[in-house]
Amino acid sequence: MAFFTHHICRGLSSSAVRHVVIKNVTIIGGGQMGAGIAQVAASTGHAVTLVDTNEDILKKAVKGIEGNLKRVVKKKFADKPEAGEEFLQKAMQNVSISTDAGSVVQGTDLVVEAIVENLKVKQDLFGGLDKLAPAHTIFASNTSSLSITDIASSTNRLDRFGGLHFFNPVPVMRLVEVIATSSTSQETFDSLLNFSKMLGKTSVSCKDTPGFIVNRLLLPYILDAVRMYERGDGSKEDIDIAMKLGCGYPMGPFELSDYVGLDTMKFIMDGWSAANPDNPMFAQSEVLNKLVAEGKFGKKTGEGFYKYK
Repeated sequence: MAFFTHHICRGLSSSAVRHVVIKNVTIIGGGQMGAGIAQVAASTGHAVTLVDTNEDILKKAVKGIEGNLKRVVKKKFADKPEAGEEFLQKAMQNVSISTDAGSVVQGTDLVVEAIVENLKVKQDLFGGLDKLAPAHTIFASNTSSLSITDIASSTNRLDRFGGLHFFNPVPVMRLVEVIATSSTSQETFDSLLNFSKMLGKTSVSCKDTPGFIVNRLLLPYILDAVRMYERGDGSKEDIDIAMKLGCGYPMGPFELSDYVGLDTMKFIMDGWSAANPDNPMFAQSEVLNKLVAEGKFGKKTGEGFYKYK
């Protein structure tokens, strides 16, 4: 994935790095997650450059950001239309787009990657950008399932590399998981925590463990529900009702699976299963595999565990 167009060798000295106040942010990936992160960062006064290889995706992302912010203004500035218009204009002025990450990162404090969940693609991206970014620049991945340590291994800035796992939709979900590897410096970790706070998010700290906190607890819970269904212990409808009414959850595990996407769940679980083949928690599910093979991914395809057409 050619996010950079030229290479400039730059010496990196971790001893020169100090606590970074993040003002300029580069977000790689113009999809829903990347655009959501860009919207929140721009709304909180950060200068944001959203990068993608596809200019049409970037134009669509900017249009979506503006539309979302107009809805925010309508709701939060109902009695102060002039203040709302000023907020909108300032936020949009903070957003720029580019198809050349290599040039953009030379003037950025933080790079947040939100591209496809593929280890090699992420490593190639960061490996290239590492040669171009200034010594103080922090790299962070928004991965939900891959090892931050593995992604960072393609760079020479292990101390300036961490995880920032946002949740979808980013402007609405308040949580950010901030992940430190064994090599992440305290200065870098503090900078990422402070950045999350500046975005108005609640951050939780986590080591670089599979799935971090939320997904490590959530996906095995969902898979346990699926295995109950496979064994005939209960119908998917009854299991969903039981968890909603018995635990006060807004959605049952099967409803939530369809919302998250069965293909996404399978991708994450496949990775964990391959890395931990003897752990029954990550064992394969025949029902899940069958639905994904049939292209039934959940709400986004109109059918998963339930039908939505």
